[in-house]
Parts: sequence; structure tokens; C-alpha cells
Amino acid sequence: MFRIRVWDLPTRLFHWALVVSVTGSIVTVKIGGNWMEWHFRCGYAILTLLLFRIVWGFIGSRYARFVHLLARPSRIISSARGLWSTTGYSGPGHSPLGGVAVLALLAAFIFQAVTGLFSNDDIASEGPLAFRISKSRSDFISDLHSSNAVVIYVLLGLHVLAIAYYYWRQGRNLVGPMITGSASPPAGGTSDPERWIGIQDDAALWIRALLVLAACAGIVWFVVSTVPPRLAG
Repeated sequence: MFRIRVWDLPTRLFHWALVVSVTGSIVTVKIGGNWMEWHFRCGYAILTLLLFRIVWGFIGSRYARFVHLLARPSRIISSARGLWSTTGYSGPGHSPLGGVAVLALLAAFIFQAVTGLFSNDDIASEGPLAFRISKSRSDFISDLHSSNAVVIYVLLGLHVLAIAYYYWRQGRNLVGPMITGSASPPAGGTSDPERWIGIQDDAALWIRALLVLAACAGIVWFVVSTVPPRLAG
């Protein structure tokens, strides 16, 4: 059974950095108090990562691009029906249904990160851009921020269940390739080398990713550093 490179290093690092940042964000907001400062820092890290992922969706390697995640409705429906099969989708990267799930998660995270910039907790914490809008609007956005957290919990739960289901039902390990970057066709799936096309994962790609990440971090730093001196203290 041959193996190919499916996920480039920047995509894998993005994935696990997002896992750590989201976990940190959830834990710190549950603790509250002085930990809210770290909640905001986790949010800034998440926003930086999401900006990177948006750009990487256009200039990244083959299976990280949005064009790979998007599929015709007929393919998505076929992919959903294939969930009950013991073989299912046997191509590299995300299945058509998996692509929809990834886009849904990214959209929910983006919405959460952006609304967090304008939110407040009615006690002592508020997003760095909350001062730019009225209190009533900030309260409304805060409610959206809280409600969307439930959506994220549901999507994350489905994500974990899907990983377990693919492994149990179709014998497909989705976690391993996101660690090593390499994958092989699942048992009973296609082994056609022409369908399984590997990617380039080299220093040139990594340098491009670092430049994009640095630019995204700079943008986030600029946005969250616009608090007037009279409000910053």
C-alpha cells in the first residue's frame, strides 16, 4: 500500500495550534475572573490563525485549498449516503461532506472571533473594539457571541464523533495523517496512483506560510491595539 503526502506542515501546525487555542479559550472563559485576560489572548491567537487559514485556502497546497473543500450538492449527498458504507469516500484529503463540515467550523470560529472583539461581560471585561460601538450594540453582539459558542460546541462534538465513526465503521484513521502529513488509501478503497496525487511540502512552502502568518499576526496586533490611551488603562 503506497503512501503520499496529503497535509503540508503549515496546515498541520494550524490545526493543532487551533485546537490548543480553542481549548484555552474555553477553559479560561469557564474559569472567568483574571483568566479573562488569557481568554482574550487565546481569541487573538485564534483570529490570527483563522486569517492565516483563509489566505492558505487560496495559496496553500492542493488539499488545503478551498477549491478542494467545495463540492457540488450531488457529490455532498453521495458522500453523506456513503457514511453507512464500510468503504465510503476513498480519496485523499477531505470527503465532500467533510469539506462542508470544515467550512462550517471555520465559519463558526470566524464569527466567534470577530464578535468577541466587540463583546463585553457587563462586569470588567470587554473586547478591544467594544468602545467603538454603543453599549446596546455591544450587548447584542455579546449575546450572539454566547449563542454561537453553543453552535461551536455542537460542531466540535460532531467533529470528534465523525473521527471516531470513520475509524470504527470504515477503518480510516483521520488523526494520523494530520500528525504525520502522510496517508494511504483505506482498506477496500481505490489504490489508483493517478487519483492519489501527493503534494510538495518543502522549505519554500514553509517560508511562504511564515510570511503569511507574520502578516496576519501584524493585522491582528494592529486591530487590537487601537484602544485609545484613556481606555487602555
